[in-house]
Parts: sequence; C-alpha cells; structure tokens
Amino acid sequence: MYLGHTQLTYVAYLDEFGHIGPYVARTDPKFKESPVFGLAGLVLPADQVRGFGTWFYQRKCELLDWEIKRAGAHPATWEKKGASLYTAHNVAEYAELRKFTNRFFNKIQTVGGFVFYVGIKKTQTPDRHNPNNLYVRVLLEAIKRVNSFCEVDCNPPSNFILALDEHDQRDNLITASSRSMYANKLPMRALIEPPFQLESHRYQTMQAADWIAGLVGRFGAIWCDPAAYPENVVFRTYFEARLKQSTRRSGIRS
Repeated sequence: MYLGHTQLTYVAYLDEFGHIGPYVARTDPKFKESPVFGLAGLVLPADQVRGFGTWFYQRKCELLDWEIKRAGAHPATWEKKGASLYTAHNVAEYAELRKFTNRFFNKIQTVGGFVFYVGIKKTQTPDRHNPNNLYVRVLLEAIKRVNSFCEVDCNPPSNFILALDEHDQRDNLITASSRSMYANKLPMRALIEPPFQLESHRYQTMQAADWIAGLVGRFGAIWCDPAAYPENVVFRTYFEARLKQSTRRSGIRS
C-alpha cells in the first residue's frame, strides 16, 4: 500500500514509423524510403483508456467524415493511416488538421498520458542491414525507456502493458521481450507481460498510435536528413515545440 499516492498501470500503444529497410539517399533508385526507423505512439493510464478511445473515435469521425462516408464503412473499424494523414500538403492546407493535432496532444496530457517515440537513424550499408534485428533493437530500447519511466519517474513506481500493431515477426519480438523482462541483469520489472499485438483497425487507441507514428516519421526524416526532406519543415513550424512538450523519455539515436 502507498499512502497518499496511487500506483498506476499504464498502457503503451506503439506503431512503426519511418521504414524498416536500408536507406542510402532519397534519390537512390532502390534504397530511398526513409533515413529512420522507430516506434511511436502514446502511453496512457489504464483507467483512462476507454475514455480516450471514445474521444479519439469522435474526433476521427468529425475530422474525416467525408472520407468515412465515401468508404461506406462503419467508423469503428475504418482507419486512416497516419502516414497518409500527415503529409506536408495536408498540414499546410488544412487548418482543421493542425487544430486537431494540438487538441490531440492536449488530450493525451490532460488524461495523464504522454507521447512516446524511440528510433534509430539508419547508417548500415544495404548489404549489412538486418531489418529484423533493427526492429528488435528498437523494441528493446522502447521497453527500457518506458520501464525507466515507470520505475524512476513515477511515485510510487508503476507498471505497464505494451500493445503493438501486428507484425510478421511476432514470435521473435515476443521472445526478445520476454528475455528482457526476466534478464539476470537489469530485468524490465515494470512490464507486466510480453507485448500484445493488436489489429489496428479494431482499436481506436492503436489508430491513435499510428497517427502519432505517421507524424513522428515526418520529423524523423527531416531531423536525420534535412537536405533531402525540405518540405517537412512545415511539421517543425506547426508541431515541433508541442511534440517536445508532450513527450517523455523519447528520442532518435544517430
């Protein structure tokens, strides 16, 4: 029992940003997708998940009403990918998207959560690049950082559950996470279970994580290779300060 304080359980929803494959240059004929790869999303107190999911669902329906009706799908299972939503054109053109994004960050913080991302600037040559190893490295770094938030930043120490978007390397990811949880040195004690994988179109919270990942992917590109992505300066103009204010223990390693 902790007198005067409440021990919380957090749920971290993370999705991929950037690209898992090798990167040479944006002008390279083959290896040009993104100079960065990582995981990004949001971390929420468990007792706030349902309310936040409802809020996101309502805002999604307002923001993308025309697209949802055109698709003829129920909005509960219809999703818009973050990489398609957060384009330089959309941010520059649509004030509604800019307004929503600031409300999005505000809502996450209001319910006691935060935005989170961790990534790596890709520097390996294509012949040495290993996509699966890269994903595992990023995932273990994400677990380490959220674990540190729960153990160090929270009073009393808290714990967390991790939810990821579906991935074809599920077995490898769960195995690596389990080893991290129960390591002889520096076990990740705040992680309650190995990560769960969710179908994003069925979970509003995972869709919210995907939107954050789409936005962080634009930042990652211009942070890691600014000369190649000049159009992404619009994201820095409108959202960079707000993003930094909303994050905890986040970063992209060079």
